[in-house]
Amino acid sequence: MNLYEKLVSGEEKLSVIGLGYVGMPIAVSFAKKVKVIGFDINEDKVEKYLSGIDPTKEVGDEAIKNTTMEFTSDESRIKEAKFHIVAVPTPINEDHTPNLVPVESASRTVGRNLVKGSIVVYESTVYPGVTEDICIPILEKESGLKCGVDFKVGYSPERINPGDKVHRLETIVKVVSGMDEESLDIIAKVYELVVDAGVYRAKSIKVAEAAKVIENSQRDINIAFMNELSIIFNKLNIDTLSVLEAASTKWNFLRFYPGLVGGHCIGIDPYYLTYKAKQVGYHSQIILAGRKINDNMGKYVAENLIKCLIKADVSVKYANVAILGFTFKENCPDTRNTRVIDIVKELRDYEIEPIVVDPVADQEEAYHEYGIELASYSEIKDMDAVIIAVSHEEFKNLNKDDLDKLYKNVPYENRVLLDIKGILNREEYEDLGYRYFRL
Repeated sequence: MNLYEKLVSGEEKLSVIGLGYVGMPIAVSFAKKVKVIGFDINEDKVEKYLSGIDPTKEVGDEAIKNTTMEFTSDESRIKEAKFHIVAVPTPINEDHTPNLVPVESASRTVGRNLVKGSIVVYESTVYPGVTEDICIPILEKESGLKCGVDFKVGYSPERINPGDKVHRLETIVKVVSGMDEESLDIIAKVYELVVDAGVYRAKSIKVAEAAKVIENSQRDINIAFMNELSIIFNKLNIDTLSVLEAASTKWNFLRFYPGLVGGHCIGIDPYYLTYKAKQVGYHSQIILAGRKINDNMGKYVAENLIKCLIKADVSVKYANVAILGFTFKENCPDTRNTRVIDIVKELRDYEIEPIVVDPVADQEEAYHEYGIELASYSEIKDMDAVIIAVSHEEFKNLNKDDLDKLYKNVPYENRVLLDIKGILNREEYEDLGYRYFRL
C-alpha cells in the first residue's frame, strides 16, 4: 500500500502544523476522513481547542468539541504521522521584504520529527522557489534524511477566505503539486478526500507557488484601481459607489470596490512576488504602484476626517472620534495586518486618540499586536466623529437613531460620519446635514 491507502485505512496519520485560520479548517476536515494530529507551538491556543473553543471562529466551537483530531503542542508527536501539512503564516518585515521565519521554523520542527516514507506539503503563501530552495534543505539538515529518497515534498496553496462561510476548503478547487509524479498523485488523492470541488494538478511546485501569489496580487491591483478612482471622484464631487453601480451594468465590468486592504494575504503576497522579481533583476511597476496606493489609504481616510472636522467647526485637537471595526475584514476576528491601525496612527499625529470598538475582533490579539484596548459599544458617547471602518453585520444593522446616540447633542452639521465601506444610505445622512464621507 502507498501512503494514501495507509492514511485511508487508518494505518498512518496526517499532521497539520499551524492551527490558525487556515490550518484549523483543514485539520478539522481531514479528521472526518483520517487520523489527524493538530500541532501548534502556541500552548494557550491548543488549550482553548482542547477545551472545545474555536478562537478563529472559522469552524465553530461545536466542530472543535466533536472532532477526532488530537491537539498538541508537543512536537515529538509529529513523528506519529507521515503526511504533513504546513500551514503557518508568511508575513512581511517592516521594509516589505518577506519574513520567512515562521515557515523556516516550522520546517525545522517537522525536520526534527521526520521519518522515512513521509510527504511534507506546504500551504503557506511564498514566492516561487521557497519550497525547494529553502524548505527542503532545512528538512534534510534537521532530519538527516535525503529528499526524493527518504521523503518527498509538495505544495498546495491555501485558498481559504477567513470569515467566508460560502467559499470554504471543500468548495474551492485545490491546486496541488509534487516534486515528482508519485508524490503528486498521492497528494492529489489525499486532498480529494476533503475537497468536494476537486483538485488541479499543477505542472510543478514553482508553478503552484506562482499561481497562489498572483491570485492575491491581481486582486490587490484591482482594488488599488478602485481606490485611485475614489480619490479622483471625491475631488470631482462624484459618488464613487454610484459610478461603480452604473458601470457594473456592463457584463464584463469587474466588480471591485475601494477600501482598506489588509489581512495576511492581499496586503502581503504582492511583496513576495516583487521581492523575487527584484532578485532576478526586474523592478515591478504595476504591482508596486498598486501597493503604494493601497498602503496610503489609511492616511487618506484620516486626512478626510480632519477636513470634515474643520468644515463642521469642530476643533481638531482632542476631537472625540470613534472607530467602529478593527479587523482586516468583515465578520472575522482576525486583526493581522489590519489597515485600520493606519487611521489610528495618523489621527494620533493630530493629537486625536480614537475610541476603537469591534465586537468581532480578537481583543487579546489587538492588544498584543497593536497596543489597542478595544472599548465596548456602550462607551461611545459624546462623539464629534464616527468612522465605520469595517462592515460587520452588527454595524450594517445600525440605523439613524443608533448613530444619534453616539454623538454630542449638537446640530447634524456639526457631526462627522465616515462610512468607509459605504454601508449606509448616503442621501439619508446628507439630507439630515451630517458631514458625510465615504471612499
